Amino acid sequence: MSLPRESASAPLRRRSLLAASLASVLGLSACSTPSLNTGNPPPVAVAPAAPLPPKAAPQPPRIGLALGGGAARGFAHIGVIQVLEEQGIKADLVAGTSAGSLVAALFASGMNGKELATLAENMDEGAITDWAFPTRGLIRGEALARYVREKTGAKLIEQMKLPLGIVATDLSDGSGALFRRGDTGVAVRASSSVPAVFQPVKIGTREYVDGGLVAPVPVRFARQMGAELVIAVDISSPPDKNPPGDAMRMLLQTFSIMGRSINNFELGEADVVIRPKLDGVGSADFGARRRSIQAGREAATAMLPLLRARIEAKTR
Repeated sequence: MSLPRESASAPLRRRSLLAASLASVLGLSACSTPSLNTGNPPPVAVAPAAPLPPKAAPQPPRIGLALGGGAARGFAHIGVIQVLEEQGIKADLVAGTSAGSLVAALFASGMNGKELATLAENMDEGAITDWAFPTRGLIRGEALARYVREKTGAKLIEQMKLPLGIVATDLSDGSGALFRRGDTGVAVRASSSVPAVFQPVKIGTREYVDGGLVAPVPVRFARQMGAELVIAVDISSPPDKNPPGDAMRMLLQTFSIMGRSINNFELGEADVVIRPKLDGVGSADFGARRRSIQAGREAATAMLPLLRARIEAKTR
């Protein structure tokens, strides 16, 4: 008798039955998967942490230049500006008094240190002097205003490439005025109007004279404009130990005496004070231009270590 032949699928069925029997004995469903857990809930997948935002780059302080008055000694401001540019130290704003207002206006209009030096060497003193019949001043000052308009492209104060502030003194009450808008030439003329030398300048309903009467170096006005670090350039003349006899030099001597006490207060608010060595250079000495520029360069270079330290301390 022949035995019934097992089909090809029979071994598979037997293996399936055996697996089901074992699962029944072990208490597992036929489709379950063994787990190493001992009753604890399965681990929860944790999403990767979001990347931290990039750290902001340190921000240097807002640097303000405060350029003081000193007539022809103002050429020293150009040397200071040259050194700052060469060292990559960028001024964010500039305020000027008297001679400093002229350099500040030219600098704010977009001229660099080299261009300022070229302009200074070619400056004709007569181009900024218009003599008047002696009434309230020997010089009208309109020639200076025209010169400023010409060299700055007739830009208004608020149109300058660099924020500009020009300081003058209100003749009626002696208060300081900071011009941030309007005709740049008129503002520089007002800031430079030394009483009895230049005629007072009428702006609106008020008259203005030299800003050096209230701020020989306009440190607090630079602060008012938003400077966080102020570089003050003091080009004032010390009082002459042997006062001259002529009226003009006596007047300048008086201003030197007045300015010294005001400067002591004003400069105390500066972070860095640069004092070019201008011994022997008088306020009317327009022939010492190159010497004054070089004195500005040397004084600024000497103060670079302190200036860098101050900038670093205020960088946040």
